[in-house]
Amino acid sequence: MLKVIKTEQEYENALERVYELMQLDLEDDSPESDELEVLALLVEHYEQAHYPIAPPKPIDAILFRLEQMNMDKSELSKILGARSRQSEILSGKRKLSLEMIRKLHSELHIPAESLIAAY
Repeated sequence: MLKVIKTEQEYENALERVYELMQLDLEDDSPESDELEVLALLVEHYEQAHYPIAPPKPIDAILFRLEQMNMDKSELSKILGARSRQSEILSGKRKLSLEMIRKLHSELHIPAESLIAAY
């Protein structure tokens, strides 16, 4: 029977069942497929409540996104302005301005929440 996960033991049991279901060759709209989908939602809800993941620091978010896009750090100066500004931002000597945050969000699609975090 499916129910909200409230304890660590229930969480562990749900993970085991998810693993079992994932080993099967499930057809869409089968009872097992529906069970897997609901269990995944319940596990996700429990994990968000008990194991929250902090958003990345702004500099880490920028560097990660540059890496994802196969961009060099020097290309950041095209977005932020002068090369010295890019260097100061990445070294932590200068904070991101609102305009920089908007440009990074717009051009690199970095979530604004990550860019406005304290660092």
